[in-house]
Amino acid sequence: MYRGGTGQWAWWLHRFSGVGVLLFLLIHILDTGLVLFGPEVYDRVVKIYVHPVFRVGEVGLAGAVLYHALNGIRITLLDFYPELSPRQRQIFYGVVSVFILVFIPVAAKMLAPLF
Repeated sequence: MYRGGTGQWAWWLHRFSGVGVLLFLLIHILDTGLVLFGPEVYDRVVKIYVHPVFRVGEVGLAGAVLYHALNGIRITLLDFYPELSPRQRQIFYGVVSVFILVFIPVAAKMLAPLF
């Protein structure tokens, strides 16, 4: 019986990060489209983006984009080099390691203005 594992975690995280990036893109298209209603409407809506909650959201977006990109490279490697399939767990751990090494300093830098 299949009980999941690293492959399932990689799959779920890839899907969630992809949906998160897609939702950001849709919101970004909508708020940019507000310029059609005049600069006053656009400026009023964009002013809410200076709130600290949005800064935390930007950090989440950066994390989603970074993980999605790194895992996409992992998937591409496994597609082009099927002989790597037995080592997919180690490659996933490599993706997680690179993610942590890159994301933590970037997140700290992005959140620094809040403190």
